[in-house]
Amino acid sequence: MSSFKNLRIVDNFYQTSAFIPMPTVCISTINDDGSLNIGSYSLVFPYYIAGKGRYAMLLECRNTSNTCHNLLKRGKCAINFIPDDKKYFKEAVRLGYPGPSEEKMKENRFTMEPGQADPEDKERPPVIAEAFQVFECTWNKELENAGKFNADDIDDGHPGPYNDFNGITSKYGAHFILNIDDILMKEQYYDAIVNGVNKNNFPPVPVDYGYRDSTNFWYTQFPKGLKKPISEPIPAPKEVDIMSIKYAANRCDDTIKFTDEALMNFVKVPRPFLKTVLNGCIAWAKENNVTLITDEHVKIINDKRRAEKEGKR
Repeated sequence: MSSFKNLRIVDNFYQTSAFIPMPTVCISTINDDGSLNIGSYSLVFPYYIAGKGRYAMLLECRNTSNTCHNLLKRGKCAINFIPDDKKYFKEAVRLGYPGPSEEKMKENRFTMEPGQADPEDKERPPVIAEAFQVFECTWNKELENAGKFNADDIDDGHPGPYNDFNGITSKYGAHFILNIDDILMKEQYYDAIVNGVNKNNFPPVPVDYGYRDSTNFWYTQFPKGLKKPISEPIPAPKEVDIMSIKYAANRCDDTIKFTDEALMNFVKVPRPFLKTVLNGCIAWAKENNVTLITDEHVKIINDKRRAEKEGKR
């Protein structure tokens, strides 16, 4: 008899169905207006490590994210490895929560400084001064002809067709193979690598565990060797103005409408996901010959979603 139980694999399995140690990084990019964007990621891994004449990292992200938009448009980023510090991890969790770049960056708590790959290139983002190391990267968009994708084609996800490993890879997913242009290292850790790393000069690297629920991210500190992981609460969603929701709902479909009471159910839905939620309700309405979605209909839809989610576990 097996000592294991078979857990069903579902979307975002690394978060919902597993515990996987991963890095904690903040990726800086440049927005269309020249301003700074920072997004937090853990799905960042070495890709080309030898024998290719170049070195690369792989980034996996939502294709509706600010980071994806900026990489498709400008193809340049900096992967900032933040050190273990609760205030930095808290900021990484905040920056990792979906939302408009300008709103998140108003309260940026990191110190920024110019990178070194090409200081004159305005499409090169600055780097986080508090990081212990930084990879300055350029997207290898030639692979799989990934440069064909246009950020303007992404609304509620991407309609396809999709690539297999570089560029837009699914309705809501993207992969970026990022050539490493420079590795920047703080002096004390540069000296450690050159002269010999030991337990006293190893950088304080936080590790998060992939798994998250609706309340917390989980990570462990370094070098304290704590026996239990630490949780960092996810920021409470900001309520969206009802008029903004009504405007979005009216643009989703010409025939299916919502009552104001129904729309009140969506005031805490993060803005990047609002259209997806509304479209899901509209799809249910069309299947059930409903033309006006009420509060009671939304409750039925939510119950159906909960039942489907439980059925996947």
